[in-house]
Amino acid sequence: MEPILLLCLSLLAHGAEAACRDARFVGTVLPLRAQQLVVAPTRSPAANRLRFRHDVRLTVPVAVGAPPQNVTMVLDTGSELSWLLCNGSRVPSASAPPRAPAAFNGSASSTYAAAHCSSPECQWRGRDLPVPPFCAGPPSNSCRVSLSYADASSADGVLAADTFLLGGAPPVRALFGCITSYSSSATANGNAAATNSSEAAMGLLGMNRGSLSFVTQTGTLRFAYCIAPGDGPGLLVLGGDGAALSAPQLNYTPLIEISQPLPYFDRVAYSVQLEGIRVGAALLPIPKSVLAPDHTGAGQTMVDSGTQFTFLLADAYAPLKGEFLNQTTALLAPLGEPDFVFQGAFDACFRASEARVAAASQLLPEVGLVLRGAEVAVGGEKLLYRVPGERRGEGGTEAVWCLTFGNSDMAGMSAYVIGHHHQQNVWVEYDLQNNRVGFAAARCDLATQRLGARA
Repeated sequence: MEPILLLCLSLLAHGAEAACRDARFVGTVLPLRAQQLVVAPTRSPAANRLRFRHDVRLTVPVAVGAPPQNVTMVLDTGSELSWLLCNGSRVPSASAPPRAPAAFNGSASSTYAAAHCSSPECQWRGRDLPVPPFCAGPPSNSCRVSLSYADASSADGVLAADTFLLGGAPPVRALFGCITSYSSSATANGNAAATNSSEAAMGLLGMNRGSLSFVTQTGTLRFAYCIAPGDGPGLLVLGGDGAALSAPQLNYTPLIEISQPLPYFDRVAYSVQLEGIRVGAALLPIPKSVLAPDHTGAGQTMVDSGTQFTFLLADAYAPLKGEFLNQTTALLAPLGEPDFVFQGAFDACFRASEARVAAASQLLPEVGLVLRGAEVAVGGEKLLYRVPGERRGEGGTEAVWCLTFGNSDMAGMSAYVIGHHHQQNVWVEYDLQNNRVGFAAARCDLATQRLGARA
């Protein structure tokens, strides 16, 4: 049986430290946190469009190397190769450079080893990474990696290996990208606040099903998390049996497998089958063909901890938007600005005071993502997001709120993505041994207390 590794999750909006303790488990306990990145909205000159950018991410502290160096890494089930900012890395910044996180120093680790051109690792030509490792040639003969992401961020560096320690668990050796050049939409746009934190992440922990992911390299067959809203505590569990940890009764949906390579289908993502979408009791009249991958692979549905909100293809987003607006006419006033698009993909927006939204949130119709054998239900405060820095009305008494479902087509994506905002207060289990993902409604703060972990 796999060793159980129990981790605590805490949303630290104000940077407070959180530590977790559990006397009943032999495993190791450490914090996983949902980190809020405060960034100012940036507008496109042509219209009132705010650029697509993730501003919340789940992070976990890890120790790497010997002697161990403490790093903070984004937990991303939508990515494969893990990476760390390394000494000498270049990160674009504004004219007043933000305080960047300390970089990992490979030369200070006795267990660090960079892959060379002739190494088997550099000859790896698997199907998973869009750009496989490649040789830089003389004089360095280093094995290079180049990574890019949907939000226009990118990372370049060398392929390397070192030991990873999560709390007091035995160290595991894994390949990762030692990044020397990194850029993102936040740093490229000069949003210094996005990285102006001592808790800023200095890497990414790739957790998809690819050959080079941390999950695959370490032989992890099961992991789960429960994300609490606000600043409440939650849990991340690596390995073990969820039932043995008093996890709620899960409804499982099978992972979708397609053996034939298709240009727009990510075969190493946690892909599930979306069967329908409901708003309140109304099941939207969306053809099944719209919800299934087409002959190119476009239209798959992915469960992704690395994406904040949920994205739907246009043919499903349009009826959802229309039905939600229809059912909330008496509760919320539409923004009434046709050119306003938050993060380039969210155009179902409203204007209301915080008190008005608080009162209306309990009356909003629940949105259900109906999966094969399970459902992800989104209700209450999770349905609306207040756009930072946007005020309307005389004296700025009203804020701007947008529905937390975005249009994939507007964001330049060809898939449905269930983001971690809609996974709050949901126990999510990734069962790789049985090729399925389980969901259950949960009070994540209470689950933490039940398992003996205290912030």
